[in-house]
Amino acid sequence: MKTSLTVSRRERDLTELATGAPVDVLVVGLGVTGAGVALDAASRGLSVVAVDADDLAHGTSRWSSKLIHGGLRYLAHGQVGIAYESAVERHLLLTRTAPHLTRPLPMLLPATAYTSRWQAGAAAAGLHAGDLLRTWAGTSRRTLPGTRRLGSAEAGAMAPALRPAGLRGAHLSWDGQLCDDARLVVGLARAAAAHSARVLTRCRAISLHREGATIEDTRTGARMHVAARAVVNATGVWASSLTPHVRLRPSRGTHIVLSAARLGGLWAGLTIPVPGEFTRYVFALPQTDGLVYAGLTDEPVDGPVPDVPQPTDADIAFLLDVLNSVLDQPLRPTDVLGAYAGLRPLLADSDTRTADLSRRHAVIDDPDGIISVIGGKLTTYRRMAQDAVDTAIRRRHLAAGPCRTRRLPLPGAASRAQLARVPAPRRLVHRYGTEAVDVLADAPAELRKPIGPDIPVTGAELLWAARHELALTVDDLLDRRTRIGLVPAHREAALPTARAALALAAER
Repeated sequence: MKTSLTVSRRERDLTELATGAPVDVLVVGLGVTGAGVALDAASRGLSVVAVDADDLAHGTSRWSSKLIHGGLRYLAHGQVGIAYESAVERHLLLTRTAPHLTRPLPMLLPATAYTSRWQAGAAAAGLHAGDLLRTWAGTSRRTLPGTRRLGSAEAGAMAPALRPAGLRGAHLSWDGQLCDDARLVVGLARAAAAHSARVLTRCRAISLHREGATIEDTRTGARMHVAARAVVNATGVWASSLTPHVRLRPSRGTHIVLSAARLGGLWAGLTIPVPGEFTRYVFALPQTDGLVYAGLTDEPVDGPVPDVPQPTDADIAFLLDVLNSVLDQPLRPTDVLGAYAGLRPLLADSDTRTADLSRRHAVIDDPDGIISVIGGKLTTYRRMAQDAVDTAIRRRHLAAGPCRTRRLPLPGAASRAQLARVPAPRRLVHRYGTEAVDVLADAPAELRKPIGPDIPVTGAELLWAARHELALTVDDLLDRRTRIGLVPAHREAALPTARAALALAAER
């Protein structure tokens, strides 16, 4: 059964909350971790309210590389436990939770004139260790094939944009890729709502305490107290603004958006070692819409944490320089169609540079009674959520069943064989799964076509988001339910369709 997040449902939930009846769990933050906590708790039979000051996936969760990976970088740092955890969670996303939102992605690690033979050998050893972790995680070679060595001619055929001079071949490995990180968050929120969680965007937590929180509906300015037996702070890099016991050291990761055609029609990902570094890489990751996301940087962020971080000119220049170290035709700043930056909520660790800080997560039961889940990364959101809910149940003596999320599919999920039989365009199936048919059926004929020659998103998707995914504004539609906004020129072209979709949704 389709579960819709609608304006009317939001208003009904707020009205019921105003009665003051306590809930088991209040989750603050609706990025991937908070939405994951809401689903985990609600699927165990707990009553849940989940709030966010802005929109679903408004923060870090929409600024990732869109990879779900086993973690070559973690292995390079000797963090085998984190790499194994990532491999397990990657397996669950690819095979159970969200096959419709994920796909296997071939990744080339070229050996060039800038790559020493020792560095290439160490990277190859890491890739083969990743194969072993993949096997231990239960992922078959049919899903993610093993690593193999390519000669220079074969590597050049797979990625024609590579500079042939000095190319000594490449290692071909496979990893997991999300079609869209924000769509994963939307799916988690809808799944939580299907288990009776109240999912409330535009509700800011003014203050948190052991017994609940004061929240403000930013659409109306109305405030109310939400009583809760457990309060989970899942606000990522903003966690310390709600509880002073959390110590984070954020870092900024920047990506640039390029045309796949400019990179020779790139269809396999590139893993490019940063010259002079042993454990840092830049990834060029082809998307299914003709774009490539290339990133990422790792720069410490000092001072106040911005609501929407901005890429710097230095970040963009760094990424172009690393990419150009392996490309035959150098990229220029004019080739950059867009850029975005996200902040990692890294656990503070003395004066270690952020590029070397662990991506482990932690669940902290603060002295003031707030349970904060911090650190981690997109791939392991489910395990982070499980640990947070386990802590809430244990510390607050809640009556609940065991974790169920290892086997819970998100809306639209099905086996890859079933998805192949869905009678809808493949692009829609890869974003909506079995619901792709409903997305089209819900829209008039004029909205079922692509918005523009370079914008494969249809007006039907915008209307679906406005009717069923709690998209309340043009920004919600263009920047989170779809990723049109990553290219400013595309965003401008799509504005009339987005406004029409909101108007049509309001008529129902």
